Amino acid sequence: MHYTLFELNNLVRQTIEQTLSEEYWVEAELSEARQVNGHCYMELVEKDDLHNTPVAKASAKCWRGTWSRILPKFMTVTGAQPRAGMKVLMKVYPQFHEAYGFSWIVTDIDPTYTLGDMARRRQEIVRRLKEEGVFDLNKQLPLPLFAQRIAVVSSQTAAGLGDFCHQLTHNGYGFAFTIELFTATMQGEGVEQSVVAALNDIYGRADQFDCVVIIRGGGATSDLSGFDSLMLAENIANFPLPVITGIGHDRDETVADMVAHTRVKTPTAAAALLIDNLKAVADRIDTAARRIHDNTRLLMQRETQRLDRITHLIPTYLSLVTTRQTSRLDTLSSRLAAAATTAVERQSVRLQMAEGRIRPAVDRRMTAERHRMEMMSQRLAALDPQLLLSRGYSITTHNGKAVTDSCQLSPGDVVETRLAKGRVEAKTVAVYKG
Repeated sequence: MHYTLFELNNLVRQTIEQTLSEEYWVEAELSEARQVNGHCYMELVEKDDLHNTPVAKASAKCWRGTWSRILPKFMTVTGAQPRAGMKVLMKVYPQFHEAYGFSWIVTDIDPTYTLGDMARRRQEIVRRLKEEGVFDLNKQLPLPLFAQRIAVVSSQTAAGLGDFCHQLTHNGYGFAFTIELFTATMQGEGVEQSVVAALNDIYGRADQFDCVVIIRGGGATSDLSGFDSLMLAENIANFPLPVITGIGHDRDETVADMVAHTRVKTPTAAAALLIDNLKAVADRIDTAARRIHDNTRLLMQRETQRLDRITHLIPTYLSLVTTRQTSRLDTLSSRLAAAATTAVERQSVRLQMAEGRIRPAVDRRMTAERHRMEMMSQRLAALDPQLLLSRGYSITTHNGKAVTDSCQLSPGDVVETRLAKGRVEAKTVAVYKG
């Protein structure tokens, strides 16, 4: 007796369906994950802990309907999309097709397992950096008092780059900054190599800059994974210039942020930091000038008193000298008074100019916020479920919960379908896995 290939494969399929009829939770590492037409095709691998060599491999698929449910939940918890090198815990059942062979069909993924693995990897990177003694190296570098020559690492088309440059160029104090852009990929798989290459270019001309600013200018949290890299963190930690990062959001801190000299929320915050640093230096200079003026006046008062005493002791012999010194002191006092008056007037003009700039800035901010609220209102209106129902869609529920997977139902279950107008109750006769 012999079989055709189709008959033999059909026998394998029937055997698998009969003996492995349940779903199983399996731990594996993704060696590949790609999305095609809403489906996700994955290659799974398990490696030997000692030699890092594969001891098991398998293909897995997640169909569009299931993937559209799993992916948003996974990204919300982990902040990243499934990608090569990521460890996952997924629920699967086996499927064998006569023409396409064997694969595991994914029905669920536990994002907390992956989140824990990502946290362990970040902790391992931080531990290695601390063991190497480089974790705080960049923080120990002083930010130059006159940090005006700025090397920027960013994408050329990033919106945050324009905001950063505009704020530096049009600062309210008239400070002059020179900015040079070193372009790099700021999201996706090429972040690590691209940013490191930009830092290497800056390193070759380190004497031409006072500090480095890495800005990203918004984007999804899932795109921050490239900044949790050991190689990138080591480059930033060992860099000879202070590195300022503005690559994430308030709640997201990458390893690159941890080892940088200073971490800020946004590109505009990075610009404000540099402006404030220069303003602090200018204030120190003004304070020193006032102290010199006050000390000079005090010294002059003391000298006047001393001369008065000498005048009374030797009125005859030093009358001419006293007259000359008095005249000289009067002249100096007039000059100092004039200088003080000029300084006060100059500062008054600066205050008036600053006051004139504040109101337009507030008006622009209020206009922008009102526009943002209007956009959010429009988006909320577009997400109204009733709007989807009016377009011909429906919502099916069972026991008060939306049905998104046929596995949620069994024959005989009563379901309720909500339409744009009215509701329909029905009893399921048969359930098919999709």
